[in-house]
Amino acid sequence: MTNKVWLITGAGRGMGVDITKAALNAGHQVIATGRNPERVLKAIGDHKNLLVVKLDITNVADAQAAVQAGMNKFGKIDVLVNNAANFNAGYFEELSMEEIEGQLATSLFGPMKVTKAVLPVMRKYRSGHIVTISSTAGLTGYTFCSAYSASKFGLEGWMESLQTEVEQFGIRTTIVNPGFFRTELLTEESTKYTENTIDDYDDGRKQQLEFWKGANGQQTGDPAKLAQALITIVDATNPPKRFLAGADAVATAEQVLDKLQKETDAYRELSGSLGFNEIAK
Repeated sequence: MTNKVWLITGAGRGMGVDITKAALNAGHQVIATGRNPERVLKAIGDHKNLLVVKLDITNVADAQAAVQAGMNKFGKIDVLVNNAANFNAGYFEELSMEEIEGQLATSLFGPMKVTKAVLPVMRKYRSGHIVTISSTAGLTGYTFCSAYSASKFGLEGWMESLQTEVEQFGIRTTIVNPGFFRTELLTEESTKYTENTIDDYDDGRKQQLEFWKGANGQQTGDPAKLAQALITIVDATNPPKRFLAGADAVATAEQVLDKLQKETDAYRELSGSLGFNEIAK
């Protein structure tokens, strides 16, 4: 293992705290970012290898400034962890376009903006690793999660395409699909439930709210163990392009694969019949 410089978004709470502490404990240098630098420093504690920088991931200038601050301090950036996110929950028809666009602005466009700021550094040195935290909601859709899933499905398509573009420069990418981990994602600070209501959804909405609010603090996944898994992945000679985090994430992926295979087989003949009928000359 060689010491690396990590830039981590959303480092002031939730999984970001665990990832930052794990990287520091492993001997790496960390640029820990968040909207509130004081909160980040309080959550992590002072450390000789730590640089805390303000970063609102929806702000291009913030992203560029954070990267420059990291370069000024450590001279390079080896690992980017796109961790910061939020959750705008509600039935699609009830969500306002402002809420939907806000979800995409944070959970899709935010990581894109930070990655755009980091890529020139990694490309210059012909090395780097971009780790982006997705979700099982990036593998399949869930009720009450249409905006969130849209952002995560977009994240996955972007990351898979990005890999094909930057691997020529020695830059690696990993999509992480966590299952249910006991983070702060479902707290009031990170989750916003739409206040717009349509009567036809009343019964279902009540059940969904009970489920999601009741799940907070009861998730089975340990974020500290996920943070250690990321250390292992980043240090690997051939890191995975995708990492399914948690037994529940593995089970979800297997269900998605099974469903896709069955639907492929069911309509294979129709799918294969759609070409032009060329007239023999």
